[in-house]
Amino acid sequence: MTKAEEYLGEVLAAFDFGEPVVGAVRFGQGHINDTFVVHTQPADRCCRRFILQRMSPAAFKRPDQLMENVIGVTEYLGREIESHGGDREREALRVIRPRSGQPYYADRDGGAWRVYPFVEDTVCYQTAETPALFAASGRAFGRFQRLLQDYPAQTLYETIPRFHDTEDRLAKLKAAAAADRLGRAAECRKDISFILEREADCSVALQALRDGVLPLRVTHNDTKLNNVLMDSASGEGVCIIDLDTVMPGLAINDFGDSIRFGANHSAEDETDLSKVNLDISLFEIYTQAFLEGAGGTLTEKEIEYLPWGAKLMTLECGIRFLTDYLEGDVYFHISREKQNLDRCRTQCKLVGDMEAHWDELMAIVKKYQ
Repeated sequence: MTKAEEYLGEVLAAFDFGEPVVGAVRFGQGHINDTFVVHTQPADRCCRRFILQRMSPAAFKRPDQLMENVIGVTEYLGREIESHGGDREREALRVIRPRSGQPYYADRDGGAWRVYPFVEDTVCYQTAETPALFAASGRAFGRFQRLLQDYPAQTLYETIPRFHDTEDRLAKLKAAAAADRLGRAAECRKDISFILEREADCSVALQALRDGVLPLRVTHNDTKLNNVLMDSASGEGVCIIDLDTVMPGLAINDFGDSIRFGANHSAEDETDLSKVNLDISLFEIYTQAFLEGAGGTLTEKEIEYLPWGAKLMTLECGIRFLTDYLEGDVYFHISREKQNLDRCRTQCKLVGDMEAHWDELMAIVKKYQ
């Protein structure tokens, strides 16, 4: 029995679900938090469900700060959605506080727990099975930017400090390569060189932020398709979930992470790099949809820098995979030897593909500006 199951009964009693709880079972495919779906049985209607999560103490050291971010953003989103005539209960998460009134419940072992109502009649996809689905996620994440455009981003905590600080990520890679604790640097010489040749690129977005060219915004920082709940009937994005990494950041990074994840057809650890290619048509589909959802929120410079967001998020991810490989695979879970090295190489291949098509990417962005 895991810690989560051990405390489940205690935790369920700490929340008021409004109706008798008839069961709670593991749910979803997440690898960070422990997630359960709680079933209750109202007397006069069908079963009502809730999502119960134990936040990962390894990933998130300050659940108080994390939940302050989540509550602030979800309550703000709710008000904005209602003011635009939307359905607050379906289009934004709502935190249900424990009976104590605190932002979360702490079990006897210090584990932090939270509850959201289950958003019914939605689907969570792991991959973009169709271009239309990818576009729907783009509109949803663009709308997320639009709804939060006036939220004071500087008031949010950094739940993972320096998460998208590409300069810092590069410095950590250099340190890992120099230390070469496991003697792996020799086989990675070409991979390290590829990244070091792009050292100046690692400062492009951060320098634009420092210079005031790009504004600080509320960003999601994990804009994969499976963090959008899709309406079962329409196929459109209904609700953005997994707000643990909502922090101050750059809108181009949210855009770029989606492109890194969705605008290619290969596995993240593909060993045959001939199969790893940027799909220009998917880049265009997502760009159009993201800007449509953003509805004029982004500045001209932000739109101009969107290709940089795609390149830098991909390069940064490659840096992180390679650093972890050199340090002994201590952060990213692996199921086989050299998996993190292969992950690094797929990201670097995508970066090279973006560079080869850079003029096309810039033209696409200008087309929808």
